[in-house]
Amino acid sequence: MAEPSQPSHRAAEPGLYQAPALGAHHHPRLAVFISGGGRSLLNLQDAIDIGDLSASIGLVIASRQTTGVDRARARGLHVLIESPPMPESRIDALLAEHRIGWIVLAGYLHLLAIPPRFRGKAVNIHPALLPDFGGPGMYGDRVHKAVLAAGKTTSGCTVHFCDDRYDTGQIILQLGCPVLPEDTPQTLAARVFAQECKAYPLALQRLLTAKPAPAAEARA
Repeated sequence: MAEPSQPSHRAAEPGLYQAPALGAHHHPRLAVFISGGGRSLLNLQDAIDIGDLSASIGLVIASRQTTGVDRARARGLHVLIESPPMPESRIDALLAEHRIGWIVLAGYLHLLAIPPRFRGKAVNIHPALLPDFGGPGMYGDRVHKAVLAAGKTTSGCTVHFCDDRYDTGQIILQLGCPVLPEDTPQTLAARVFAQECKAYPLALQRLLTAKPAPAAEARA
């Protein structure tokens, strides 16, 4: 995928996608990849349960046994544990077997080989305003420590398409929040995660229910 354009670091809801309603029988099936506690996964399932996200979670793939595995199974989700790196052929086979339409990374800490047919249908959420504070090794409190060390007054989260590198895919949506003088990595993380809980279901709903732009509009 091409490098993202430089975003403005502000709470943004770009008008790139329209959201017509989908019928109940046409909900895309998501494969959600996790490595930790599964909070983002459960947030997406909550959004599905209340009707804010027109999708279903057809498969959860965890990189290791973790509390997220137990939480997902407690919600009735089908979970597989697959040690990374996963071969592209294995990923493609599992997605086909479970009739998956979209790949959703939710705290997955490993570079994923995106099968060709899922390019443009694989997304991630990052706890900072990309392109700042992204790349290999930038996850969890490491991100928030870096934001504080840089003296930033604004942070937030970014939903973006996945490509073959960490955190470089095209940006879909960003939501911002203030960085307070008294913040620790933990207090900033909590404020950013509150924005993630809004941003991920919103971005996915826009993507999953978008109508293709007319050819003339697409070229504009």
